[in-house]
Amino acid sequence: MKKSGGLILVTAVLMALVMSVSGCAVKSQTGVDHTEEASASERIQIGVTFDSFINERWLRDRDVFVSRARELGADVNVQNANGDVKEQIDQIGYFIDKKVDVIMIVAVDSASLGDVVKKAHDHNIRVISYDRLVTDSGTDLYVSFDNEAVGKLMANSIIDSLPHGGRILKITGPEKDHNVSLVNEGFDKRIRGHQISIVDDFAAPFWKSEEAYDYLNAHEEDMRGVQAIMCGNDALAGGVIQFLAENRMAGHVIVTGQDADLDACQRIAEGTQAMTVYKPIEELAGKAAECAVKIAKGEEIEDSLTISDGTYDVPYVRLEPQSVNRDNLDSVIIDSGFHMREDVYLHMER
Repeated sequence: MKKSGGLILVTAVLMALVMSVSGCAVKSQTGVDHTEEASASERIQIGVTFDSFINERWLRDRDVFVSRARELGADVNVQNANGDVKEQIDQIGYFIDKKVDVIMIVAVDSASLGDVVKKAHDHNIRVISYDRLVTDSGTDLYVSFDNEAVGKLMANSIIDSLPHGGRILKITGPEKDHNVSLVNEGFDKRIRGHQISIVDDFAAPFWKSEEAYDYLNAHEEDMRGVQAIMCGNDALAGGVIQFLAENRMAGHVIVTGQDADLDACQRIAEGTQAMTVYKPIEELAGKAAECAVKIAKGEEIEDSLTISDGTYDVPYVRLEPQSVNRDNLDSVIIDSGFHMREDVYLHMER
């Protein structure tokens, strides 16, 4: 009987130990889950709304921004407005409802977002204008390249190629894009006094290459005697060069662009596009991500300038663009890793 009683006692003690250990395991697991949930909820939340992804460069901006923000401990929700300002306003409203810490905007229409930016501010959400300044709204920060300098670089290429002046066309982006006015301002200032006559100035509504192509097809008479075409970006330059190629004029008319898209760099290598403006997207998008995290934490942005949005002076982080032509295509584009050599020279005879 004593032996049986001892066995029962040992068994009871073992069962108690097992239950105690099991209880600790459950508690420990539960504790880990709560910690992870708390950690996730404490991460900075950033909402980003893009105009569209029609242009190659915006995909690169998106990927670099998201990657860098995550490295810095932030979660990013990216939305695409597909060129629809109402959709973009709805997306910003969605971010406000989600109570994100920062909203970054690549504006569809720079002049139409003032009310929704104010609503974000009323909810203590900071707002960044990315690459395109949202006007009359007092966003907390503007991160972009020097857009007047972009226009000057385009003008320099045309002036160098037409030392005695000449007739040119301008095919730019939509007037609702504030950057277009800045690029035009820089371009127009630079060509003054160089006997350059602007035959026509067309604003493509959606930055699409086919808009430039269709415009030239409908205005062939304007091409008579035109020696250069200033294109607001590389997509528009692509439509222009398609038209020129079909009319056996490619390589005989100076064409400028912007963004250093791969196909533009290929055309520069082939001699059908004179230049593009390179804007190191990794630097811009990475800097924007760093600034977004800083302002979410309430930290100051060092070394910022200011720019007027028409009503308010907005802190401005400005980066410098660079002109790219056949002479420096390799050193700027390929050596930096922006595009691969085999891709840039894909269509060239080896």
